[in-house]
Amino acid sequence: MIDDVKKEAEEKMKKALDAMRRDFQAMRTGRASPSLVEPLKIDYYGTPTPLQQLASVSVPEARQILIKPYDLSQIKAIEKALLASDLGLTPNNDGKVIRLNLPPLTEERRRDMTKLVKKRVEEGHIAIRNIRHQGVKDLEELEKEKMITEDQHKRGKEMLDEVTKKYAGEADALGKKKEEEVMEV
Repeated sequence: MIDDVKKEAEEKMKKALDAMRRDFQAMRTGRASPSLVEPLKIDYYGTPTPLQQLASVSVPEARQILIKPYDLSQIKAIEKALLASDLGLTPNNDGKVIRLNLPPLTEERRRDMTKLVKKRVEEGHIAIRNIRHQGVKDLEELEKEKMITEDQHKRGKEMLDEVTKKYAGEADALGKKKEEEVMEV
């Protein structure tokens, strides 16, 4: 019983970390990465469609992203979505491909990015603590229904605390790594 609660909490915490990783991949650093634009949704005949379904995305140079639409009639829609996104990049459209040139980040922008990273890490901590809180509630419910003893409840709570510390530590490590990446010139 308590192992099930621990396992469920651990799975949810892993998902919270995965979401954080995805957010960090989409954050702009000094280097170009396809993950910056892949989450974008393009209006494809009235349907929001992920960019990677409509175009190939590559990085020909360290500070450039190349987007080559499979269907050239969609180049304007892709360009429009890029302009509307919060990337702050101006697409260069030559009729066949779209080039995104990433300017070097200013010191001020780097500091803003580290604040954003810290905020995202804190959100990760909150999500992990909420998952722990739900696990503790589940244990209390099991004890109330006499499905586990008081000792098992206590042991389950300790197990949840260990898992929580582990994943909070991983969230901190991810945040630290991303901060270093952002501050790298």
